[in-house]
Amino acid sequence: MHRPVSPLLHDYKPSAAATVRKSRPIHWFALGLGLPLLVLAGVLSLRDASGTSGPALNKAPAGAPPSLEEAIALADRTAEPFGPLLPAHAAPAAAFHPPLIYPAPQFELLSHTIHAGDTLERLFRRNKISLGDLAQIARLEEAREPLRMLRPGNKLEIRYHDGRLLSLKRDLSLTQTLLVSRNDDGFSARTIERPIDVRRKTAYGRIDTSLFESAAAAGLSDKLIMNLAGIFAWDIDFVLDIRRSDDYYILYEEIWQDGKFVSTGDIIAAEFDNNGRTFQAVRFVDEDGHADYYTPEGRSVRKAFLRAPVDFTRISSSFNPQRRHPVLNTIRAHKGVDYAAPTGTPIRAAGDGKVIFRGRKGGYGNAVILQHGGNITTLYAHMSRFAKSVGVGTRVKQGQTIGYVGATGLVTAAHLHYEYRINGVHRNPRTVSLPQADPIKDAYRAEFLAESRPLLDKLQQYKRTQIASVAFE
Repeated sequence: MHRPVSPLLHDYKPSAAATVRKSRPIHWFALGLGLPLLVLAGVLSLRDASGTSGPALNKAPAGAPPSLEEAIALADRTAEPFGPLLPAHAAPAAAFHPPLIYPAPQFELLSHTIHAGDTLERLFRRNKISLGDLAQIARLEEAREPLRMLRPGNKLEIRYHDGRLLSLKRDLSLTQTLLVSRNDDGFSARTIERPIDVRRKTAYGRIDTSLFESAAAAGLSDKLIMNLAGIFAWDIDFVLDIRRSDDYYILYEEIWQDGKFVSTGDIIAAEFDNNGRTFQAVRFVDEDGHADYYTPEGRSVRKAFLRAPVDFTRISSSFNPQRRHPVLNTIRAHKGVDYAAPTGTPIRAAGDGKVIFRGRKGGYGNAVILQHGGNITTLYAHMSRFAKSVGVGTRVKQGQTIGYVGATGLVTAAHLHYEYRINGVHRNPRTVSLPQADPIKDAYRAEFLAESRPLLDKLQQYKRTQIASVAFE
């Protein structure tokens, strides 16, 4: 499949402050390399002084320099490791001065994670690095934009000495790094490719108490289990529908670089068995780079609407035409579902649509109404506040935050009141048949079917292995 690695988004902890360390010149090689040279130089010096070889070298032609093997053999016969290199009766050698070995130049290394408000100018000033050098690298065509568009979380590595910039590195992405280096003409900039290794892994989990606890027991990351929940969120309510002994099987990617694990990637195939129902999904990326999940037949696993537009702890009140109102204490139809959640919890648009109301609406408190296709409208009430980007006439995407849970209007505690209407008639949001999202395009159907079959076969083979393992236990 055309499966570009999503920029993962990676979990680095920004350090509290920039760290600076000095590089150390390496001296250990001087002994290992210098000793044979010292032996050879001493023997050659002897030949220059006396014109004759010692007894150990008497097979060499007159005037021929000893071989390196002969010099080392002579050194091995010397009683003192660093004593005389010749027998006592040999002529004394001329004074020997070993070559000087200069230490490697020192530099300071600054590793820094960009924080809000950081600029390169402030960073250079704080560390007393030449602002003239900064001006030069800022004019380099390849470095201009990457160094101007710094964001919190970006990482920089700067080498400098006596206030002079030696090099600067900035990771542009998981696979590319910008390197600015000093040379004879000033500075140069280039982009270095950093290849990654994408590995496929399988995993299995069985529900005992909750999805997240099962994931922890299986050694799966929170990111991976959130991805799984997001794939099947339209079919499974992971708060109310989960049953003990539900299980799931996933085929996913891991990202490795330079032999080290970087992060988990995307789930590329998954199965979730919930209360006797089985759901399967396969990831497909089209030529435009658009990625989505589909059933084995090519239907989108997404629906046109989310079943629950907020992450909630419980349903505090269900759809009920005969409910007694908790504040008014009268029989008053409850034409929506109340999702209990802490104040400030984000509220998401259940589907693509346009904002037709945003403001105060009687007992609903702060409310938003969205108009969707097919004469469907959804209402979100009792908000503590609205999302800044949402106004009347704004078009929103499914899953986009439109406001935050609150307790405005006729309420007794913070929650979201959610209504779903077709042609103005209220329907139960939890049981209404939701329209499907568009299936895979006809142009990609044959490719999808050909590529998805091996993935599902591998997943089923893994599932049979797990089932056999559980049965054996």
